[in-house]
Amino acid sequence: MRTSIQFKKGVLELCVLYLVQKKDRYGYELTQKVNKHIEIAEGALYPSLRRLVKDGYCSTYTQDSPDGPSRKYYHITNLGREYLDELLTEWDKFVVDVNNLREEEDRDE
Repeated sequence: MRTSIQFKKGVLELCVLYLVQKKDRYGYELTQKVNKHIEIAEGALYPSLRRLVKDGYCSTYTQDSPDGPSRKYYHITNLGREYLDELLTEWDKFVVDVNNLREEEDRDE
């Protein structure tokens, strides 16, 4: 089944922040991690990363790579941790609300 592009866009920031709160990561690594669970296009992640940096939820730094050119790493900020907590709370409520709607409709059939 194909997941809606809008669903993916809506949850991408949450996924990125969740991953970078665990450890700093570079863009390609983030794309690979997300793609294990949610199929996204190669370049789909970078606009979200730019927005997260612009809004102060992530910061960046460059580090040399033993496998080639330097990599830009993303690090979650304190503001980003607060935002992630809000997103997770909203997500959990959203999932519960959708499941409640489905269960109610199934009972009413």
